[in-house]
Amino acid sequence: MDPYSLVTRNAVEVVTDDELRALLVKSKKRVYAGYEPSGEIHLGHLVTVNKLIDLKEAGFEVVVLLADLHAFLNRKGTMERVGELAEYNKRCFEGLGLRDVEYVLGSDLQLSPDYQLMVLRLSQQITLNRAKRSMDEVGRNMDAPTVSQMIYPIMQMVDIASLNVDAAVGGIDQRKIHMLAREHLVSIGYPAPVCIHTPILNGLDGKKMSSSSGNYISVADSVDEIEKKCQKAFCPPECEENPILQMFQYHIFPRSSPVTVKRPDKFGGDREFLRFEDLEEAYRKGEIHPLDLKKTAGRYLTEILSCVRDYV
Repeated sequence: MDPYSLVTRNAVEVVTDDELRALLVKSKKRVYAGYEPSGEIHLGHLVTVNKLIDLKEAGFEVVVLLADLHAFLNRKGTMERVGELAEYNKRCFEGLGLRDVEYVLGSDLQLSPDYQLMVLRLSQQITLNRAKRSMDEVGRNMDAPTVSQMIYPIMQMVDIASLNVDAAVGGIDQRKIHMLAREHLVSIGYPAPVCIHTPILNGLDGKKMSSSSGNYISVADSVDEIEKKCQKAFCPPECEENPILQMFQYHIFPRSSPVTVKRPDKFGGDREFLRFEDLEEAYRKGEIHPLDLKKTAGRYLTEILSCVRDYV
C-alpha cells in the first residue's frame, strides 16, 4: 500500500489533504498522538494505535505523549495515580505494536518555564467560551467545567509546538482542539499541523463506547471474556453503525488479511475475504450469519490482543 493510502485508510478526515501530500514527500516528518493515562486500554485506543503504526510504516517519526498532566487537569485522578497508569499504558501500547517510537511523559515536557510561558501567551488570545467549546467532546463533567479544563486545550496546542511535530492524530472528538491549534500556533511562529482524525466507534451495545458503561473489550480481558463479549454484542442485520463490523474494519483487517469465516459445510463452509468491503457486502446480502460474524471477530481479536497479555 502506498504511503498516502496507508495514512488515510480508516480516517474520517484529514486537514488538509494538500498539506498531507506535501508532507509525505519530505524526508523527515513527525507525528504524535496524546493519550490520557487510563486504567483500561481498549478497542477505542486501538483505532489511533493502528493509525500511528500506519504512519510509522509510511515513513513518519512517531511520538506518543503519555499525557499525565492533562489527565490530572481533566479530573481523571491524582498525579501519583495517573503517573502509575502512564507506565502501564506504555507497556500496553508497546504490546499492541507501537515499538521503536518515542514516548514522552507529559509532566517531563510541560512543566518547563518555556513551555508554561508559551501556554500563557496563547491564553491571551483564546476566549473562555472558545476554550470551553473545544473541550465539549473530551472534557469530564463539562456541565460545571473547572479552570483547569480551560488550560487543557491550550496545553495540547503547545504540545504540538514543543514536540516539533508536523501532524497530529486523534479521534474526531479532538477536532475542535486541533482546529484551535491550526488557527493560533502560527501567531507564535509555529506552522499549522496536519490533523488526521479517526472515528469514534460504537461500544458492544451499539451505543457510544464509554468506560462508565463497560461496553468495550479491554486488552486485559481473557480469551474467554473476549469471546463471550463478542457473542453478546449488538449485531443488527444492517451494516451501518454495527459494532461487530466496525471491529473488522478498524481492528481486524488492518492487522489480519485475508480473514476466514469458519462455518460447517452444511452452512456453506468457510469463506475467505481479502478486503473488509467484501465481507461487509456478503453480510449485507445475508450470506454471513451474525453468529458466524461474532465468532470470527472473537477469534481474531483474541489473537490480536494476545501479544499484549504476553508483553505486559
